[in-house]
Amino acid sequence: MRILAPLRRRSVALVWSALAFSALGDQFNLVVLTWVAVDTLGPKAGYLSAAKAAIILVVALVGGTVANRWDSRRTMVGADLCRCFILLALVAAWLARGQPDPWLLVATIVVLATAEAFFVPALQSTLPALVEHPQLLVATNGLFDATDRLARLLGPGLVAVVGALVAPVHFFTMDAVSFLISAVAVGALRLPHERRAPVTADRTSFRKNIVGGFHAVRREPFLGYLLSVTGLINGAWYAVFLLALPLAISNYLASSGGIGLGTYGFIFSCYGAGNLAANLTVGSRLLPKRPAGLIFLGTCLCGAGIILMALACTLITTPYLRVLGVTLSAAMSGFGAPLKDLPFATLRQLLIPSADIAPAMRAYLVVAYAGLLIGMLLAPLASTAFGSIDVMLLAGAIYLMIAVVGWLRFSDHQI
Repeated sequence: MRILAPLRRRSVALVWSALAFSALGDQFNLVVLTWVAVDTLGPKAGYLSAAKAAIILVVALVGGTVANRWDSRRTMVGADLCRCFILLALVAAWLARGQPDPWLLVATIVVLATAEAFFVPALQSTLPALVEHPQLLVATNGLFDATDRLARLLGPGLVAVVGALVAPVHFFTMDAVSFLISAVAVGALRLPHERRAPVTADRTSFRKNIVGGFHAVRREPFLGYLLSVTGLINGAWYAVFLLALPLAISNYLASSGGIGLGTYGFIFSCYGAGNLAANLTVGSRLLPKRPAGLIFLGTCLCGAGIILMALACTLITTPYLRVLGVTLSAAMSGFGAPLKDLPFATLRQLLIPSADIAPAMRAYLVVAYAGLLIGMLLAPLASTAFGSIDVMLLAGAIYLMIAVVGWLRFSDHQI
């Protein structure tokens, strides 16, 4: 398969193997923490995701000035080791006291979010250096994106299967080990040496870091539109899958054959199966000359899947068919995500100068997590006032609106 071709290069194989482990551990954390938080706090659990988004947003804005001058490989290794250390500290405290100290939970969220804000731009700026030809960027992006998609399939599925046998704390143990493996693999990577200027944190460099990435993206109107709607899409996705869906499972599925955390893990895993299927399909093909059609088709599928999930919860009366309807709809939504995400990532790397890729990725993070922050601040209020089903219907409508407007504006856009 074309998507596997980049693995012939040692550098690509090293980084991919690193992400394969850490992404799986992240999915353990995501599913277990989300379910426990929603089960304990109800709609207010959305504020935990909002807090994480706020941290990443601040770090992406403030820390980027320094990170732009760091070696990408060392930045990724340092981020992995910090995440490993804080998770091991959390596990040790949890085992010693029977439960983690509140301050350590807060510290864990802060460190994980901060490390992610440094790791992701460093990875994106590294990818073009790992391949020898621009045409392999689609396959390479597909391969790396498949890492998260595969983890989203396997991680929640493993939680669903072994969650009753393994104490929740040990999912964090596995995540810590995954970050250690990732750090070792990235540390073995060898990239061309880059000379970097000394760090000067003045107002000019800080302002340049904030606006430079946005300017780099907005030079291409199509990329500018995709960046501008990223916040809406990200906020809608998190509001659905990290709050409205678990609430809907509790209200509509648990009483009709669902088993709580296992059902949530299973549905999330089927979403990941849709992700992986689309990723293998898109990643094995060249980027189309008119990518807008593929991107907005994916956006429509995401939105339609979310709307069908909501309708399945309320319109299907047979218990097991209701669960099946939600599951198939989630897989449909999952299939749409790579159709829009993978071409967008490849276009950023092809159309933006290499020196601007990390700032551009940081701009993407700022918009994405600003949308996540706003979405997860509003979602608990909306869920309390209108219900989880209405939140899902609204989120799906946002996806469809973005796709229609984008298609009308950029259907003839060529690269």
